[in-house]
Amino acid sequence: MMRRFPQIAPPLIALAILLVAWELGVRYGFLKPYQFPPVSRIASSFVELSTIGFPTGVSIWSHTLTTLVRVLLGYVGALALAIPLGVVIGSFQVLDKLTAPLVVFCRSVATLSLLPLVIVWFGAGELTKVFLIGYGCFWVMLSNVIAGVRYVDPVLVRAARTFGVHGGELFRRVVLPAALPRIFAGARMALGVGFMVIVGAEMIGTIEGLGALIMEARTFYRSEITIIGMLIIGGIGFAISAGLTALERLLLPWAGNLDAVRR
Repeated sequence: MMRRFPQIAPPLIALAILLVAWELGVRYGFLKPYQFPPVSRIASSFVELSTIGFPTGVSIWSHTLTTLVRVLLGYVGALALAIPLGVVIGSFQVLDKLTAPLVVFCRSVATLSLLPLVIVWFGAGELTKVFLIGYGCFWVMLSNVIAGVRYVDPVLVRAARTFGVHGGELFRRVVLPAALPRIFAGARMALGVGFMVIVGAEMIGTIEGLGALIMEARTFYRSEITIIGMLIIGGIGFAISAGLTALERLLLPWAGNLDAVRR
């Protein structure tokens, strides 16, 4: 930890300066408190959310857990479907050409634009929120898996075939390892889409969840609570993305040097 301190010290110092400047800017009238609530009010509101809750009885921990469960259900479900399907499509050029227009079209449709239709299908319950998250994540993940498999360096494939590697062994030992960096990148992109979708999905038909918290805070002009909700959403997304990056480094220790080799 001490060895890494020189690397993390500058961002921490910059953050501290920003927070102090923010607090002083509000106190001395340079910033309007209803637009930029002071850091001290944000901290006191976090204590309020942790103890009393907002709405009363629904704590910040309950909001966070509800959102996290919804995101993970939709995200994991999307990955479970997109990865094997993308591998199959990417492995066959005919399938890739047949499905490419559909993938591009569905990925281009704004996920939240489907909200009225999905409510008609499933109602305004949990299934609607999980479905919307899964829909948004699925198409991003699918297109990245297809591209990862489809555009494996042909030199690697020819070299493996020269050494007598064919069929399933060729896929397992060459194609899949070469496609994994693109697949991990797609997983991080899909995660970002999932958190964008959940905020909009939770603004309808529920009082629990970080999106519902932000919506309720807007209604009562509690901008500091809105900021807290945004910060927690960003923190959760950052933590999961960092976990995916760490997993990628663990499983693919050689992938980190690919860019340097290409340069």
